[in-house]
Parts: sequence; structure tokens; C-alpha cells
Amino acid sequence: MFPFFSRSKMSDAPEVNPAPAKTHEPHPLDALTGGAFSAATSGERASRIRDWLATQPDHEQLQEVFKELSGRDKGAARAVRERLDEIRRAKGQEVIAAEWAEKAQVLLAAPKLNIADALAWQRDAAKAGAPLSREPLSVLKVQVADRVKVIEDLQHRVQVQREAAVLLAQRIEVLSTKSWRDAQAALELLRADVARWQEQAQELTGDASWASVEARFPPLLDASRTQLLVVWEAFQPALAQAVAAAEDVNAPLPPVPVWADELRTARGLPTEAAAAAAAAKPARVAKPKVAPEVIEKAAHSVREALAVLEKETAEGHGKASAGAAAALRAVLKVHGKHIDSALEQQVHTALVAAGELEGWQRWSADQVREDLVAKAEALLNRPEGQALGGRKMQETLRNLREQWKQADQGGAPNHSLWKKFDEACNAAHKVVEAWLDKIRTEAAEHKAQRLALIEEVKAWAQEHANSGDWKAINRALHQFGDRWREGGHVGEKLFAELQPLWKQAISMAAAPLEAAQKESLARRHAMIDEAMALGAAPTLRIDAVKALQQRWQAEAQTVPLDRKHEQKLWDAFRKPIDEAFNRKSADRERAVTELSARDRVVLEASKALEAANASGDAQQIRAAMQALEAALRGQAQAAEAVATAQKDAQAHSEAQAGALPVATEGGAGESAETPDGGEVAEVATPAPAAPKPTARPVVAVRGDDRPGMKKDAPAAAGRGARPGDRRDGRPGDRDGARGPRGDGRIGDRADRGGRFGERPAFEDRGPRLGDTAFRAQREAMEHAQLALKKLAAQAHCEALTQLLTAWEKRDAALVPSTQDLGSGVTASVRSAWTQALTAAPKGDAAEALLRLEMAAEAPTPAEHIAARRMLQLQLLTRRNDPAPAQTWGQDVARVLASSSDAGSARRLQNVLKTLLRK
Repeated sequence: MFPFFSRSKMSDAPEVNPAPAKTHEPHPLDALTGGAFSAATSGERASRIRDWLATQPDHEQLQEVFKELSGRDKGAARAVRERLDEIRRAKGQEVIAAEWAEKAQVLLAAPKLNIADALAWQRDAAKAGAPLSREPLSVLKVQVADRVKVIEDLQHRVQVQREAAVLLAQRIEVLSTKSWRDAQAALELLRADVARWQEQAQELTGDASWASVEARFPPLLDASRTQLLVVWEAFQPALAQAVAAAEDVNAPLPPVPVWADELRTARGLPTEAAAAAAAAKPARVAKPKVAPEVIEKAAHSVREALAVLEKETAEGHGKASAGAAAALRAVLKVHGKHIDSALEQQVHTALVAAGELEGWQRWSADQVREDLVAKAEALLNRPEGQALGGRKMQETLRNLREQWKQADQGGAPNHSLWKKFDEACNAAHKVVEAWLDKIRTEAAEHKAQRLALIEEVKAWAQEHANSGDWKAINRALHQFGDRWREGGHVGEKLFAELQPLWKQAISMAAAPLEAAQKESLARRHAMIDEAMALGAAPTLRIDAVKALQQRWQAEAQTVPLDRKHEQKLWDAFRKPIDEAFNRKSADRERAVTELSARDRVVLEASKALEAANASGDAQQIRAAMQALEAALRGQAQAAEAVATAQKDAQAHSEAQAGALPVATEGGAGESAETPDGGEVAEVATPAPAAPKPTARPVVAVRGDDRPGMKKDAPAAAGRGARPGDRRDGRPGDRDGARGPRGDGRIGDRADRGGRFGERPAFEDRGPRLGDTAFRAQREAMEHAQLALKKLAAQAHCEALTQLLTAWEKRDAALVPSTQDLGSGVTASVRSAWTQALTAAPKGDAAEALLRLEMAAEAPTPAEHIAARRMLQLQLLTRRNDPAPAQTWGQDVARVLASSSDAGSARRLQNVLKTLLRK
């Protein structure tokens, strides 16, 4: 279409007439902005400016472009101005956020947090324009709010505890106006409530935020605790005295008037009111005399409480003096009528001094302030070699100032001490300033080192861009990474600025290596596919496998990869080749392995034993086990040969009279002379002789390491090894047929005629068991043993059930035999059990059951645990008595002699499950 120039009425940019093509020169900033200054139209210029802003230029470039562009095209310069304003606002908010985040961290780090300070922080931060909705201020705001919530909850719990203490004290006072029997009935519940109140108060004072609670709450909790304990400690002895007076007529009456009147009425005496009325009738009645012991005891108790109060008052302990005054009043209430006037005057003087203690808070606060001033002055006067570092000094000064704030909250300020403290802290802060200057200097040095490292990485990347030594490149990149990590500490803000530059430089340097690793991965995956193809081929080509492995090694040595990744690739490459070699070995072994006649006999016997195991009949299993053992010893072949010889002799008995076949089975010593493990006598009709296998020389001698065999007995050497053969030395094998070697080794060598003398020919031995037959008989034997154990356990459970049935029905005939009960039960023990069942039920079986549970180490029901513990304590004192594990038979007889019930039967069954198996 036709071109139009940007002459819009809405645009406020002045019309720019393009210069003739001959005199046009490119602007210096065109290369930076992508040709924005040489654009033909304002829209094109704005588009190029937006594209340039997407590259995130720095602040200096933005200012330079805005300065040049604002005079040419204000519409295009508007985007640059908005970016500058955004950067300026972000920097301002970052500074404000950092400032208020530091203040929040100081508040949270303080051991005592003032709620007003926390609320003021959030209010002032919002007024200052801090971004409270963004991190880190959002997280800090939540943390401050949670801390304030915890403190307010503690204060509320203090008030609840105070009210609970008042209610407990009121309960005690109400009980003192009722009968002493009602108080005794409520004593345990009241004791539990008081203990629970003390635990809750201890939890409050032990909370981590207890130091932040307002100063008025701890005294409230302490006063409540003191008041409650005074009432409780007076209530307990009075109740105990009332109980003793009720049991003993001569015991003194309790100090509670209601309880004393009740006890007087029970003794048949007049009440105190009646006695007072009777005593008021005469004009004057002489005061009864008090025993000297009572007067001395009362004076001693009052003097002890008075000494404690005077001590606390002299030391200025306000809280402790209040508790001591309450204790003195309680003692005075009990013993006040038995003391003289002088002691009574001392008591009143001490109480007045404790009640009118003035200025204790100021005195205590001044003591704390003087201590803080001494600590602040001692910061610079430490011994040589023990001076504090900058960070430690900064933390110490911060803690001292926080402690001064806490002291100001407890009393009126002291300006003279504050001046000394502030001067000492300012003098010590010079160390902190020097340390901060040092930190800033080191941070600048570390920044320069890191920038130099970035430039070095860029130069190295340009220098080695075309290098093919990938191992050297990988090693150099790792060294650069180590140097960056060890480049020293810098601030978080500075590190956030340097980290993108470092990542950009190291990525540019590692780009060729990553490209080479990508190509190497493709080649290695191709070689893995070739390996899978070679492994799946019907014929394994060894030459191709070797060539492929050499290619893999060359590739691995050329291009390095991550250790774990390279190992995974190597495992994937090696797996199909290993499987092919294993398959080839298995085929070779399968080709050379064959089952002999003896192996078939053993396999058949093993299958018969497995069938017997499945039947669950113990007799069949034992018979099958004997048959398998006979087959292993070669007795099966011997029996078959004997049967064949007898049939032949009966067929020819008429033709050859008097010739009787004689067949004898060889003993343990004779069975070693034939390969089958037995020797068959000659018969009238000779059987065709089997070809005698060729004797082979001894190859090795070793111990029998099969399960269940003796390793110290060496197995005789056999013929040369072949795949699948076993050197087991099982009885009946040709290796087990050789007798033990004589002790006289030297004499045997002499009998053979020396080293090169003629040796006797080796006797003929049959083949040993194959691997299949050996494994089959071993697994069958293991299964048979497990089946027998299972059947024995079932028989044990049946015997135990019969015994419990006999106890329930009181029938001695139902008691199982000694053999069924097991080796742990003798005939005498069984006789005692039957006698116990014959007699009528009598006695209690509780102690016998506990002894049985101790003997079997079985758990006791919850309701009998206390009785078991008591019995254990009693047994500790009976040192000469036999232990429960030695007398469990008699204990069972005691249980059977008693009556049967479901709980006792269950407990007896649990213990006999264990005891009958021992």
C-alpha cells in the first residue's frame, strides 16, 4: 500500500523530517537500542524500544537513551521513563523493607517482647510505606503476631490460675465449716486439684515467653500460689489431727472449731460454746494452766517464722517477704494464745515493717542498673588476650541495652546511672564500628575478586572455545567453581547481583562441553542398542563384543560425564552382554549335565517325600525320609539287585538243585566297596557285569561344607570337575566311600614304595549326585522337617486343650500322657496333676498363676499387675526358696486343684504354651 508518515493529531511528538539519504549518519545509540533512533516511524521506534527494554538493560543505559530520546520522540521515551520510575520505586521500597525487617528481627530476637512495641512496629511500618504484603516483611509480620498472641494467652492463663486458686481456697474454707468426715472424704480429690494447679502454674513460669509477660502478672501468680499453699498446709495437719482425735480419746482436738465441737460431742463432752456459757456464770474463773511443753513449742514455731520474715525484709525481697508474712500470720493464728507479750510485740513490729516496705522496687532496679553499668564498663577493661570481637561485642551491647529497658519497666528511671551506662556503651561501640569497617573492606575486596574471576572465566571461555580436550575443560570448570565458592563472604544483596553474572559466564564457558556431552550421550545410547542387538542374537560374536567394548572405553576416556550418570549408562551397556554370556554358560552346562540312574532314584524319592509332606501324615513323612536316606546311601539299588537275584534263583531252583542264591546286604563298612553303597553276593545265575568306569586321579581334598555335614572330615577327591558336578562327599557317593586316612603318613608312603613306587589302583566309584538331584533332596528334607515341626506343634496344642478340658470337667482320665505332654513333664508331675483333679476343688490359684506367669515370663492382666509386683517383692525376701521356674509343675497342680473359670483357664493356657516347650 501507500506509505504514510506519522502525522497523527493525537501525538504530541514534533514532526521529524528525515534527512536526505546522502547526508544520513547512524546514531551512536542505534547499535544499543536495535536501530530505534534510525526508525522511519514513531510506531516502529516504540516497538524497537520495547524490544530493547525486554533485554533488561542497566540503569546507566536507560538514562542515556532517555536523555537522547526524550527530545526526539516523547511517545517512545515514555516506556523508558516508566522503567526508570519503576527501578527508582523498587530501590526505595527495598531500602524501607530492609530497614523495617531489621527492626522486626531485633524485636523477635529479644528475650522479652513488649506487646506495645510489636503493635507500634506494624503501625509505623505501614505509615512509612513498607511493603508488608511482600516477603520478608509478610513473614516477619506473621511471626510478630504469633509472638504477641502467645504472650496474651499466657497473661489470660495467669488470670485463670488466679481465679482457680481463689476457688480452691474457698473450697477448703467451706470444708472447715462442715464435718471433719466430709473433709476427709474430699481430701484426695482436693489434693489432686492442688497438685494440678501447681503443675499448671509451673508450666506458665517455665514457658519460653514468660519473660515477655507484663510486670503485673507474675506477682499475681506468686501471691495466688502463696495464699493457696498457706491454706492447704494449714488444712492438712488440722484434718490429720481431727482423724487422730477421733481414733484416740486422749489426743488433742483440732484447731478447727466445728471439728473440735463435733469430737467433743462424740466424746460426751460439752461443746466450746456450752463450756463458755457455763464459764460465764461465775464472776471470775481462773485461767487454766497450759503445759510448759505447749508454750515452748508455740514460742519456737513463732520465732522460726519471725526469723524468716525479718531476713526477707532485710534483704528487700518483696515477693518473698509477702509469703513469709503470710506464713507468720498462719503460725500466729495457731500458737498466738501461748506466746508472751514481748514476743507478740516483735511479731507485730516485723509484720508492720514487711507491710510498709517502701522503695523496694526502686532499690532493686538500681541494683540491676549498677550491675549493668559495671558490665558495660568492663567490656573495654578485660584482661589481655580476652578482648571481645566485633560480633560478640555487638551482641553483648544489644543484650545490655535490652536489660536496661527491662529494669526501667520495674521502677522509676535513674538519669545519672543512665548517663554512665550510655557513655560506657558508646565507648565499647567503637570496637563494633571498627569491626564493621573491616567487614565492609573485606566485602569490597571479595567483590573485586569475584568480578575478576568472572572476567577470567570469560577470557578462558574465548581462549578454549575450539579446544577438544574435554577432560581438561571439565577439570578447569570444576576449579573455577571451587574458587567461586571460596571467594569470601559478601552481603546477600551484593551476592544476588553477582550470582547472575557468574552463572552467565560459567554457562558460556561450559557450553562446548555440554554440547560434546550431548553428542557423547547419543553415541553411547547407540552403542547400548548395538549391545542389546548382539546379546539378543542366537550366536554370540566375541569379536564384535570386544570391538564394541573398546569403542565404549575410548568414548568414556574422551568425553567425561557425571560419575553416577556414567555408571548407569555402563550398567545398561553391560547388562545385555552379561546376560548373553550367562545364557551361553547355562546352555553349555545344560549340554554337559545329565541325570544318572542314581540321580533319578533320588529325584523319585524326593518327589515321594514332597507328596508325603503334602499329606500331613507324620508316619508317611518319616517313612519317605527313610526311603530318601536309603536312596542317598545307595540302598535302593542294592535292594533292587537283591530282589532280581531272588527271582532268578526261584526260576532255576528245579534245574539246579542245591544251588541256593544267597544275598546279603553289606554293612556300613562293606557299603563303601561298591559304587551304589552296598554289596550283593554272587548267585547261581551270574548277572551281566556292568562296564567298569575308568579310574581318575585325585584332584583335590577339601572339607564337606554342605549344611548338616561335618566340615572337619575331609571329603575324598574325585574325578576331574565338569559343569554341574558336585564334590559333596555324601554317604554312598564314590567320594564318601573312601575310608579315613591312617595316622601313620610316613609309614604309608613307605608301604607304597617311596615317592615313585607303584601305587595301588583306585577302586571303582559311582558318579556323585548331580546338582538337580542334590537340590531336590535337600529341599524335600527341609520341607519334611518343617512339616514334622508343624505336626508336633499341633500335637502340643491338642495336649494342652485336653489338659484344660480335664480341669474344667474334673476328670483325671482326660489328662494327656507324659509322652504327649513333652519332656518337660515327668511322671511324678503328671501324677500330681491327676491327684489334684481327682480331689474336690479347693484353695485359691491366684498366687500360683502369678508364679507361673513369672516362670514363663508371660504378661499378667492389668487387674493383677499390683499383685504380681507384691509377690515379686515377697520373693526377693525369700532367698532360700526355689524360683518359680523350678516349681512350675507344683504350681500347675495347685491351679488344677482349684475351681476352673474362663479367666484362669486363659492365663494357664498362655503360660503352659511356653513351659511345656522348655
